[in-house]
Amino acid sequence: MLHGRTIRSTIAAGEIENIHLGFARKGFTIADCRDVPGRNVVALIELDQPCLAERRVRHFAEPILLLAHEDRERLLEAESLVAIDYREETPIYDPEKSDHCFKEIRIEKGDLARGFAEADVVVEGEYRVGLQEQLYIEPNGVIAVPENGGITVYGSLQCPYYVHRALRVLLGLSDDKVRVVQTETGGGFGGKEEYPSMIAGHAAILAWKSRRPVKLVYDRVEDMVATTKRHPGVIRHSTGVTRDGTLTAIKIDVLLDGGAYMTLSPVVLSRGVIHATGPYRCDHVRIQGRVVATNTPPNGAFRGFGAPQTQFAAEVHMERIAETLGIDSVRLREKNAFRPGDTTSTGQKLGRDTSALRVLREAVSRSDFRAKRRAYRGTNRGIGLALFFHGSGFTGGGEVKLASKASLELTETGARILVASTEIGQGTRTMHAQIVADTLGIPYDAVEVAAADTARVPDSGPTVASRTCMVVGKILERCAQEMRRELGGRSAQDYLAERGSLVVTKEYSGPDGLYWDDETYRGDAYGAFGWGCDVIEVERDPETWQIRPTRVTAVCEIGKAIHPVLARGQIEGGTAQAVGYALLEEVAMRDGRMANAQLTNYLVPTTLDTPEIDVTILENPYEHGPFGAKGVGEMPIDGPAPAIVNAIRSLGVDVRSIPATPERILEAPSLSASR
Repeated sequence: MLHGRTIRSTIAAGEIENIHLGFARKGFTIADCRDVPGRNVVALIELDQPCLAERRVRHFAEPILLLAHEDRERLLEAESLVAIDYREETPIYDPEKSDHCFKEIRIEKGDLARGFAEADVVVEGEYRVGLQEQLYIEPNGVIAVPENGGITVYGSLQCPYYVHRALRVLLGLSDDKVRVVQTETGGGFGGKEEYPSMIAGHAAILAWKSRRPVKLVYDRVEDMVATTKRHPGVIRHSTGVTRDGTLTAIKIDVLLDGGAYMTLSPVVLSRGVIHATGPYRCDHVRIQGRVVATNTPPNGAFRGFGAPQTQFAAEVHMERIAETLGIDSVRLREKNAFRPGDTTSTGQKLGRDTSALRVLREAVSRSDFRAKRRAYRGTNRGIGLALFFHGSGFTGGGEVKLASKASLELTETGARILVASTEIGQGTRTMHAQIVADTLGIPYDAVEVAAADTARVPDSGPTVASRTCMVVGKILERCAQEMRRELGGRSAQDYLAERGSLVVTKEYSGPDGLYWDDETYRGDAYGAFGWGCDVIEVERDPETWQIRPTRVTAVCEIGKAIHPVLARGQIEGGTAQAVGYALLEEVAMRDGRMANAQLTNYLVPTTLDTPEIDVTILENPYEHGPFGAKGVGEMPIDGPAPAIVNAIRSLGVDVRSIPATPERILEAPSLSASR
C-alpha cells in the first residue's frame, strides 16, 4: 500500500507559474490535474471547484499536486522539497467587499411599507457570527483500492453516495465501477458531508495512476487548515413594533461568507433565511440573503446548517426590542410566538405540532427565570433565554427530488436493514433497528444493520438535515409494515423455506398537499419543525470578564422520542457545542489562513467548561414521522449562543457578536451607553 500526501497552495490568490520537485522521482507516484481521467471537478451542487488546481488558485491550502510512496518518511521528506512559483494577485477576505455572489434569495410576505407605517417604534441592529471548526475526533481519511476495472474507497464519511457520484465524475466511470464503503467514523457534525469527496478523489487519482491501493489520512493541522467550517456572516435586522410589543414589520439582510468555492453554500443560505425571523409571526416580512465568494478555504456544512447564525441574530434582536420598549422579554416572545394556524415567512401554515409557546413556558417555569433575573441584578450572575425552531429534512421539495430508498431483508433470525444512512456517533443503527423491531414485533437483537456500502445498500440520501430518523426511519417503518403483512403470521424460517427470500424496498413519499416554489420561496419549507427554548445562567469574572455558563435548562419538542436516552444525548451534545460557538471557538484567520489550527490554541469546551444541563423532552407527535418522531440532531445547537449572549446582556453589556470572548465583551458598550 502507498501513502498519499497533498501539496497545497501557500498563497490565497494567484496563478501557478512553475512547480519544482526537489527529490528523485523513482518510487513515487506524482499526479496533477492532467492525470484526472474524467472531469477535474468535485461534483456537488455546481461543478466550480477543481479537485486539483489547474492554473489559478483561489485560497490558501488549495490542492495542487499529489504524491504517493510506500515509505511515509520518504514521502514527508519529498513533500518538504516541493517548491511552487506563483504570480500573486490581491485577495479578497472581506465578504462585504466581494462582488461574486454564489446565491441570492429573497423572501417576501405582505407589504413591508405598510408594516413599518403601523409601527410605533423601529428597532435596528447588526449581528456578527464567526467561523466554527467541526473538530470531529477522527480527521479525514480514506483508502482507495483499484480493482476490477474500477475503484473502491473505504473512508471516514457521512454520505457514501455523495462520494460515489463525485468519483464517477472525476474518474469517468460507470455506477457499477465505483464502490464507497463507510468505515467506523469518529464524528462528523457536517464536516464529513461534502469534504470526503475531495480527499477520496485525491486518493482515487493516485490509486488509479499507480494501480495500487493508496491510504490518505490528514493530520489534525491539515484537517483544520484545509477543510470546511461553519459560515461566518453579518445579519442586519430592522423591525417595526407597536408599544405593546406586536411585531408589525421584519426586514432582514443576511450575508454569509462562502469562501472560494460554492460547495453547499446555497442550501446553507436557504435554511438560514427561512429561519431568520425566529419562531415569530408577522404579517409583513422581507428577507434578503446572499452568500458570496472570498479567497478563503470554502465553508460548508456544520450542524444547524445556517439556522444557528440567523437565529442567533433573531433572538438577540428580540431581547433588544424588549429592552427598547421596556417590557418583559418573556411576554414579548409569548405575544409573538407562532401558534397552530399561523403562517411563516414563506407562507407555510403551521399545524397542530407547533409548540413554541409550550416550550417557552416550560423552560421559563422550570428554570424559575423571572425570579432569578430579579435576584441576579447587580451581581456577577446573569440569565438569558432563547426561543428557536428547526425544520426537519431537506428544504422545500428536496426530499421528493432526492427520492430516497430503503430496503428491509428478511433473515432466518429476523431482518436486515439496508440503508446508506451512516452511524457517526448519533445512534442511527440503534434507532433504525428499534423502529423496525417495534413495527415487526420482534426483539431488537433480531434486527441487523448492514454496513453503508454503495454496492449493497440503496441510496437513502445523506446523513444530514435531521432527516435520518424522520425521513429514513419512516421509509423503514413502511418497509417493516409491508414485510409484516407479507409474512401473514408465518415465521421467517417458514417463509424463507417456502419462498426463498424477501426484500422490501420503499421510496420516500411525502405528506400530501405540500407545495414549494424554488423561484419565489413560497410554500411549505419543511414537513415539520422541532421547537426549543434554552435558559442559560452565567457567572462573570469581575476582573477579566471571562464568562462561565453554570446551568442550562433545555426544553425541546421533537415529536415522539424514539430513544429518549439518545435524544437527550443529542440535546446535551448540541448544547455543549453551542457553548463553544458562543464563547470560545474563534478561528483566527491571518492572510486567508487559519492561524490557530491546533488543539493547543483552538479552544473548545471540555467537561470542565460544560455546565449542568437539565433536559426536558416534550412530545407532540408528527403524524408523518415514524411513531410520530421529528428530527433532533441539529436543533439543540440553535439556541444556546443567543441565550448566553442575552445572559451577558443582562449584566449590562451590549454584546451582538460571537464568539463573545472577554476582549469583545470589554470592547462592547454598556447597555445604558448604547441606548
